[in-house]
Amino acid sequence: MDANPDLPIPVSLIAGRYLLFAIDAVTYLRREHHICGVTIGTLPQAPQQNVFLGLPLELMPEEVRLLVEKGLAYVIDDAKAHQQGLVNASARKRVHYVKHLRDKGRQAAISQAGAKEHSKALALSKARSKALKAPTIRAASHDESEDTNLTDTAEHDSLFAPSSPSGLATSDSQPITNFGVTPASSASLLTPPPSPPASEASLPAVPESYPLFKHLHSNGYFPLPGLRFGCQYMVYPGDPLRFHSHFLASYVGWDEELDLMDLVGGGRLGTGVKKGYLIGGVEKKKNQDIPDMQTERVRTFSIEWASM
Repeated sequence: MDANPDLPIPVSLIAGRYLLFAIDAVTYLRREHHICGVTIGTLPQAPQQNVFLGLPLELMPEEVRLLVEKGLAYVIDDAKAHQQGLVNASARKRVHYVKHLRDKGRQAAISQAGAKEHSKALALSKARSKALKAPTIRAASHDESEDTNLTDTAEHDSLFAPSSPSGLATSDSQPITNFGVTPASSASLLTPPPSPPASEASLPAVPESYPLFKHLHSNGYFPLPGLRFGCQYMVYPGDPLRFHSHFLASYVGWDEELDLMDLVGGGRLGTGVKKGYLIGGVEKKKNQDIPDMQTERVRTFSIEWASM
């Protein structure tokens, strides 16, 4: 889906988690702004497994903060927005919303019925072509008796055949049951969408590692959660669907004491999984007690074990 959503994109805040439900917003942010997030929704076809997941998409606070600062998104309280939207929705809008869902269900049912008819026609065509290619050796007497049986059967079937022009029951004569549609997003019901807040107080809180995340993202990398390898971010040079991660990144304060065992463990772990162990922090200027996260530059260092 290549459609671009309306900007800024509303990000739903539910129970302290930032979620996206619209597929067009998910694909747009991934394609244009290197924001991947993590899918946490089960698939309707296989709800008992957690290997392949779908919508909604959960975003890290760092990703949401970056989008808000760039004016690409804003955060809304999902429960409050739905409560206000449903209270203010007119009866006409509710009827239109229900009709829209029913129409989508009927379209899906018709599409599935058409696909079944197409598959059935292909199967019959393959069976006929296979029967024509098979060798047939029959005696003349057997053929005559068989033709007689076929003629009797055809006459018998013609007495009870339906009154359609082709003599066969078509899919149009069968009732089509509409599918029940559960929409992934209720944005069409909450129209117009909640307006973005004007104050900077709506900026989501982020961990102290946010400058490192922002630095990596600004240099074209794809930072994703790094819990799998015991770090803060897994850093990909491109889309994670196409590339393996190159670095295991962790944030370290400029004056923070770094345990040598953590440094050795991170470096050996990164080298063992064919990645570099990257540490970074905000450089603090002279006579400055607390570094400015907005103006200071981030310094990064990569550690690898060449002998492994």
